[in-house]
Amino acid sequence: MVFEKLLSTMPYDQLMSWALTFCKNAILAVIIYIIGRWLIKWATRLVMKMLERSNVDPSLFSFLSSIVSVALWLSLAIVIISVLGIETSSFIALFASAGVAIGMALSGTLQNFAGGVMILLFKPFKVGDYIEAQGYAGTVKEIQIFNTILRTTDAQTIIIPNGGLSTGSMKNYSTEKYRRVDLAFQVAYGSDLDEVKQAIAEIQAACPQIIKESVADSPVVAAPWIGLSALGDSGLQVNTRSWCLGPDYWTVYFYMNETVYQQLRTRGFMFPFNRMDVAIVNKA
Repeated sequence: MVFEKLLSTMPYDQLMSWALTFCKNAILAVIIYIIGRWLIKWATRLVMKMLERSNVDPSLFSFLSSIVSVALWLSLAIVIISVLGIETSSFIALFASAGVAIGMALSGTLQNFAGGVMILLFKPFKVGDYIEAQGYAGTVKEIQIFNTILRTTDAQTIIIPNGGLSTGSMKNYSTEKYRRVDLAFQVAYGSDLDEVKQAIAEIQAACPQIIKESVADSPVVAAPWIGLSALGDSGLQVNTRSWCLGPDYWTVYFYMNETVYQQLRTRGFMFPFNRMDVAIVNKA
């Protein structure tokens, strides 16, 4: 009724001008919609091809495609509303307010989501890597949008939120091809240091996993090293450095500890231990 009264009070010329303007805007809006829909499909396909070429994780691929599509459709809707002569500032303010409210309600979840996107895009680690982060160490079993799942060496499942994982410090033991095994052994004072070093060198030479010389594809890998590192309270501390392939780290670690103990003891070397002498003075 109000709209009919408004039309009845409008002059004929003004009414025809308004009708023509509305028709032109409506036709223009339809044209913009048709062209915009074609452009959105083209842009979405382009983004999908770019994501495919960049080997984006499948779990992130579909989500990013949907985000791009929704953002483009919202932009097209705002343009069409503006062409029809409707004030768009209220719609934009409404979207902004809704975004702020949702962001405050889901701040922790959005932080984990953003962390998951960063991890899947920049790939500081991948499924199968052995990492240490947030006080836990294990093999990456799965990278999700909100969490990363680790499997420890004792078959425990650890779920770490991606927010802290993407911003905190992390050790990735699987990125490098080689690893160095650093060990320290103590022998009693008076031991022949040259014989000790010779015995350990023979043990290193007998281990097939230990790399015996520098390699061309890594500037840091070197031949095994043995040296006197400290004169301890109870004995001489001898340090060893042995390079090996990453998967062989623990094999070399346990081999060196066990074999050095057995061989040095067989050759008569003594392993010192902490000792305290107590002198009792009788004043009677």
